[in-house]
Amino acid sequence: NELVKRIRKVKTLAYIIGHLKSQMPSVMGKEKKQQKLINDMPNVFRAIMKKHNLAPGDFPDINRFTEKLKESKFSEFHSLKMDQIQLLEDCLTNHLPRLMEELPSEKDTPETLRAKLGDAGGAVPLPTRAAKFGKAESPSGAANPFGAAEDEGDYWALEESAERLKDSFEALGPQGGFLSPGTAKDVLLKTGLQKDQLRQIWNLSDIDKDGYFDHHEYVVAMFLCDAVIQKGRPIPAELPMSVIPPSKRPLLKERIAGAF
Repeated sequence: NELVKRIRKVKTLAYIIGHLKSQMPSVMGKEKKQQKLINDMPNVFRAIMKKHNLAPGDFPDINRFTEKLKESKFSEFHSLKMDQIQLLEDCLTNHLPRLMEELPSEKDTPETLRAKLGDAGGAVPLPTRAAKFGKAESPSGAANPFGAAEDEGDYWALEESAERLKDSFEALGPQGGFLSPGTAKDVLLKTGLQKDQLRQIWNLSDIDKDGYFDHHEYVVAMFLCDAVIQKGRPIPAELPMSVIPPSKRPLLKERIAGAF
Protein backbone atom coordinates (compact mmCIF):
# COMPACT_ATOMS: atom_id res chain seq x y z
CA ASN A 1 0.00 0.00 0.00
CA GLU A 2 2.82 2.42 0.81
CA LEU A 3 4.47 1.72 -2.52
CA VAL A 4 1.21 2.35 -4.36
CA LYS A 5 0.74 5.63 -2.48
CA ARG A 6 4.24 6.77 -3.38
CA ILE A 7 3.80 5.97 -7.07
CA ARG A 8 0.50 7.82 -7.21
CA LYS A 9 2.05 10.87 -5.52
CA VAL A 10 4.96 10.81 -7.96
CA LYS A 11 2.55 10.67 -10.89
CA THR A 12 0.56 13.60 -9.50
CA LEU A 13 3.73 15.60 -8.90
CA ALA A 14 4.82 14.95 -12.49
CA TYR A 15 1.51 16.35 -13.74
CA ILE A 16 1.91 19.46 -11.56
CA ILE A 17 5.49 20.13 -12.64
CA GLY A 18 4.59 19.51 -16.29
CA HIS A 19 1.67 21.91 -16.05
CA LEU A 20 3.76 24.67 -14.46
CA LYS A 21 6.43 24.23 -17.11
CA SER A 22 3.85 24.44 -19.92
CA GLN A 23 2.47 27.73 -18.58
CA MET A 24 5.81 29.54 -18.67
CA PRO A 25 6.57 32.05 -21.46
CA SER A 26 9.51 31.19 -23.67
CA VAL A 27 11.25 34.59 -23.49
CA MET A 28 9.89 37.54 -21.48
CA GLY A 29 7.97 37.81 -18.20
CA LYS A 30 9.04 34.54 -16.64
CA GLU A 31 9.30 35.82 -13.07
CA LYS A 32 5.95 37.58 -13.24
CA LYS A 33 4.22 34.47 -14.64
CA GLN A 34 5.82 32.24 -12.03
CA GLN A 35 4.60 34.46 -9.19
CA LYS A 36 1.11 34.50 -10.67
CA LEU A 37 1.05 30.68 -10.80
CA ILE A 38 2.26 30.42 -7.20
CA ASN A 39 -0.43 32.83 -6.01
CA ASP A 40 -3.05 30.88 -7.93
CA MET A 41 -1.88 27.42 -6.78
CA PRO A 42 -5.31 26.30 -5.39
CA ASN A 43 -6.86 26.81 -8.84
CA VAL A 44 -3.84 25.16 -10.47
CA PHE A 45 -4.37 22.06 -8.28
CA ARG A 46 -8.08 21.97 -9.09
CA ALA A 47 -7.48 22.27 -12.83
CA ILE A 48 -4.89 19.46 -12.83
CA MET A 49 -7.10 17.26 -10.62
CA LYS A 50 -10.06 17.67 -12.96
CA LYS A 51 -8.12 17.30 -16.19
CA HIS A 52 -6.31 14.08 -15.22
CA ASN A 53 -8.93 12.63 -12.85
CA LEU A 54 -6.56 12.57 -9.86
CA ALA A 55 -7.44 11.97 -6.22
CA PRO A 56 -7.13 14.94 -3.80
CA GLY A 57 -5.13 12.81 -1.38
CA ASP A 58 -2.39 12.32 -3.97
CA PHE A 59 -1.56 16.04 -4.04
CA PRO A 60 1.17 17.50 -1.78
CA ASP A 61 0.39 19.89 1.07
CA ILE A 62 -0.34 23.10 -0.80
CA ASN A 63 1.29 25.48 1.71
CA ARG A 64 4.56 23.57 2.01
CA PHE A 65 4.61 22.93 -1.72
CA THR A 66 4.10 26.61 -2.51
CA GLU A 67 6.98 27.58 -0.22
CA LYS A 68 9.26 25.09 -1.99
CA LEU A 69 8.25 26.43 -5.39
CA LYS A 70 9.49 29.89 -4.43
CA GLU A 71 13.00 28.44 -4.37
CA SER A 72 12.69 27.02 -7.90
CA LYS A 73 12.61 28.34 -11.46
CA PHE A 74 9.63 26.96 -13.38
CA SER A 75 11.37 27.60 -16.70
CA GLU A 76 14.03 25.04 -15.74
CA PHE A 77 11.48 22.30 -15.05
CA HIS A 78 11.32 19.34 -17.43
CA SER A 79 8.32 19.04 -19.70
CA LEU A 80 5.78 16.31 -19.00
CA LYS A 81 6.56 13.06 -20.83
CA MET A 82 3.46 10.92 -21.24
CA ASP A 83 5.51 7.79 -21.93
CA GLN A 84 6.93 8.05 -18.40
CA ILE A 85 3.44 8.59 -16.98
CA GLN A 86 2.35 5.45 -18.82
CA LEU A 87 5.19 3.52 -17.20
CA LEU A 88 3.87 4.55 -13.78
CA GLU A 89 0.36 3.50 -14.80
CA ASP A 90 1.65 0.12 -15.98
CA CYS A 91 3.44 -0.32 -12.68
CA LEU A 92 0.23 0.36 -10.73
CA THR A 93 -2.14 -1.69 -12.85
CA ASN A 94 0.05 -4.57 -14.04
CA HIS A 95 3.48 -5.00 -12.47
CA LEU A 96 2.63 -4.46 -8.81
CA PRO A 97 -0.40 -6.80 -8.80
CA ARG A 98 1.69 -9.52 -10.46
CA LEU A 99 4.48 -8.96 -7.94
CA MET A 100 2.04 -9.27 -5.03
CA GLU A 101 0.76 -12.55 -6.43
CA GLU A 102 4.31 -13.91 -6.41
CA LEU A 103 4.95 -13.02 -2.76
CA PRO A 104 4.06 -15.51 0.00
CA SER A 105 0.71 -14.82 1.62
CA GLU A 106 -0.99 -16.10 4.76
CA LYS A 107 -3.85 -17.16 2.47
CA ASP A 108 -1.60 -19.52 0.50
CA THR A 109 -1.91 -23.25 0.91
CA PRO A 110 1.27 -25.20 1.85
CA GLU A 111 1.57 -26.36 -1.78
CA THR A 112 1.35 -22.80 -3.09
CA LEU A 113 3.96 -21.59 -0.59
CA ARG A 114 6.40 -24.31 -1.64
CA ALA A 115 5.93 -23.38 -5.29
CA LYS A 116 6.52 -19.69 -4.58
CA LEU A 117 9.58 -20.18 -2.36
CA GLY A 118 11.25 -22.77 -4.58
CA ASP A 119 14.79 -23.63 -3.42
CA ALA A 120 14.52 -21.15 -0.55
CA GLY A 121 11.69 -23.17 0.93
CA GLY A 122 14.15 -25.55 2.55
CA ALA A 123 15.40 -22.81 4.88
CA VAL A 124 11.94 -21.58 5.82
CA PRO A 125 9.55 -23.56 8.02
CA LEU A 126 6.37 -24.24 6.09
CA PRO A 127 2.93 -25.37 7.26
CA THR A 128 1.90 -28.90 6.45
CA ARG A 129 -1.81 -28.15 6.22
CA ALA A 130 -4.11 -25.25 5.40
CA ALA A 131 -4.54 -24.03 8.97
CA LYS A 132 -2.66 -21.84 11.41
CA PHE A 133 1.03 -22.72 11.16
CA GLY A 134 2.45 -24.50 14.19
CA LYS A 135 -0.90 -25.76 15.48
CA ALA A 136 -1.44 -29.40 16.27
CA GLU A 137 -4.85 -30.98 16.35
CA SER A 138 -6.22 -31.08 19.87
CA PRO A 139 -9.23 -33.02 21.14
CA SER A 140 -12.46 -31.13 21.67
CA GLY A 141 -12.56 -29.32 25.00
CA ALA A 142 -8.76 -29.43 25.42
CA ALA A 143 -8.13 -25.95 24.07
CA ASN A 144 -7.90 -24.39 27.56
CA PRO A 145 -4.89 -25.89 29.39
CA PHE A 146 -6.42 -24.83 32.72
CA GLY A 147 -9.32 -27.18 32.17
CA ALA A 148 -13.03 -26.57 31.77
CA ALA A 149 -15.05 -24.75 34.39
CA GLU A 150 -17.90 -26.56 36.06
CA ASP A 151 -20.52 -24.19 34.69
CA GLU A 152 -18.89 -23.67 31.36
CA GLY A 153 -21.40 -24.64 28.72
CA ASP A 154 -12.08 0.15 14.57
CA TYR A 155 -10.95 1.88 17.84
CA TRP A 156 -9.12 -0.54 20.12
CA ALA A 157 -8.42 0.46 23.71
CA LEU A 158 -5.32 -1.77 23.82
CA GLU A 159 -3.60 -0.45 20.71
CA GLU A 160 -0.74 1.16 22.66
CA SER A 161 -0.38 -1.92 24.85
CA ALA A 162 -0.12 -4.06 21.72
CA GLU A 163 2.78 -1.98 20.48
CA ARG A 164 4.49 -2.06 23.87
CA LEU A 165 4.10 -5.84 24.25
CA LYS A 166 5.18 -6.71 20.71
CA ASP A 167 8.80 -7.41 21.68
CA SER A 168 7.89 -9.55 24.68
CA PHE A 169 5.49 -11.57 22.50
CA GLU A 170 8.18 -12.18 19.89
CA ALA A 171 10.67 -13.15 22.61
CA LEU A 172 8.40 -16.07 23.50
CA GLY A 173 9.11 -17.64 20.10
CA PRO A 174 5.70 -17.73 18.41
CA GLN A 175 5.40 -20.21 15.55
CA GLY A 176 3.73 -18.69 12.54
CA GLY A 177 2.52 -15.83 14.75
CA PHE A 178 0.99 -18.03 17.47
CA LEU A 179 2.02 -19.09 20.96
CA SER A 180 1.42 -22.76 21.65
CA PRO A 181 -0.92 -23.67 24.54
CA GLY A 182 2.05 -24.76 26.66
CA THR A 183 3.98 -21.52 26.13
CA ALA A 184 0.94 -19.35 26.76
CA LYS A 185 0.10 -21.35 29.90
CA ASP A 186 3.61 -20.85 31.30
CA VAL A 187 3.36 -17.11 30.74
CA LEU A 188 0.10 -16.89 32.63
CA LEU A 189 1.29 -19.12 35.47
CA LYS A 190 4.18 -16.71 36.09
CA THR A 191 1.66 -14.01 37.02
CA GLY A 192 0.96 -15.87 40.26
CA LEU A 193 -2.80 -15.74 39.84
CA GLN A 194 -5.03 -18.57 40.98
CA LYS A 195 -5.98 -21.37 38.62
CA ASP A 196 -9.63 -20.34 38.51
CA GLN A 197 -8.61 -16.77 37.66
CA LEU A 198 -6.30 -17.96 34.91
CA ARG A 199 -9.06 -20.17 33.51
CA GLN A 200 -11.37 -17.17 33.25
CA ILE A 201 -8.65 -15.02 31.72
CA TRP A 202 -7.84 -17.71 29.17
CA ASN A 203 -11.46 -18.12 28.15
CA LEU A 204 -11.78 -14.38 27.62
CA SER A 205 -8.46 -13.97 25.81
CA ASP A 206 -8.63 -16.99 23.52
CA ILE A 207 -11.31 -15.27 21.50
CA ASP A 208 -11.32 -17.64 18.54
CA LYS A 209 -11.26 -20.67 20.89
CA ASP A 210 -8.43 -22.46 19.09
CA GLY A 211 -6.13 -22.91 22.11
CA TYR A 212 -3.43 -20.65 20.68
CA PHE A 213 -2.59 -17.03 21.45
CA ASP A 214 -1.84 -14.66 18.61
CA HIS A 215 -0.31 -11.28 19.41
CA HIS A 216 -3.64 -9.56 20.05
CA GLU A 217 -5.00 -12.34 22.25
CA TYR A 218 -1.76 -12.25 24.24
CA VAL A 219 -2.24 -8.51 24.75
CA VAL A 220 -5.79 -9.06 26.01
CA ALA A 221 -4.56 -11.72 28.45
CA MET A 222 -1.82 -9.45 29.80
CA PHE A 223 -4.33 -6.62 30.16
CA LEU A 224 -6.66 -8.80 32.22
CA CYS A 225 -3.82 -10.08 34.41
CA ASP A 226 -2.59 -6.54 35.03
CA ALA A 227 -6.12 -5.37 35.90
CA VAL A 228 -6.34 -8.04 38.61
CA ILE A 229 -2.80 -7.80 39.97
CA GLN A 230 -2.05 -4.08 39.75
CA LYS A 231 -5.50 -2.53 40.02
CA GLY A 232 -7.43 -5.13 42.01
CA ARG A 233 -10.25 -5.28 39.51
CA PRO A 234 -12.51 -8.35 39.20
CA ILE A 235 -12.31 -10.41 36.04
CA PRO A 236 -15.27 -9.40 33.85
CA ALA A 237 -17.88 -11.93 32.77
CA GLU A 238 -17.29 -10.82 29.18
CA LEU A 239 -14.90 -8.48 27.40
CA PRO A 240 -16.01 -4.92 26.68
CA MET A 241 -16.20 -4.34 22.94
CA SER A 242 -13.43 -1.73 23.23
CA VAL A 243 -11.02 -4.39 24.54
CA ILE A 244 -11.79 -6.95 21.83
CA PRO A 245 -9.32 -6.66 18.91
CA PRO A 246 -11.15 -5.29 15.86
CA SER A 247 -10.10 -8.33 13.80
CA LYS A 248 -11.86 -10.62 16.29
CA ARG A 249 -15.15 -8.74 16.60
CA PRO A 250 -16.85 -10.29 13.54
CA LEU A 251 -16.05 -13.75 14.91
CA LEU A 252 -17.57 -12.88 18.27
CA LYS A 253 -20.67 -11.41 16.67
CA GLU A 254 -21.16 -14.57 14.60
CA ARG A 255 -20.88 -16.67 17.73
CA ILE A 256 -23.46 -14.54 19.53
CA ALA A 257 -25.80 -14.63 16.52
CA GLY A 258 -25.46 -18.40 16.33
CA ALA A 259 -26.64 -18.73 19.90
CA PHE A 260 -30.08 -17.36 18.98
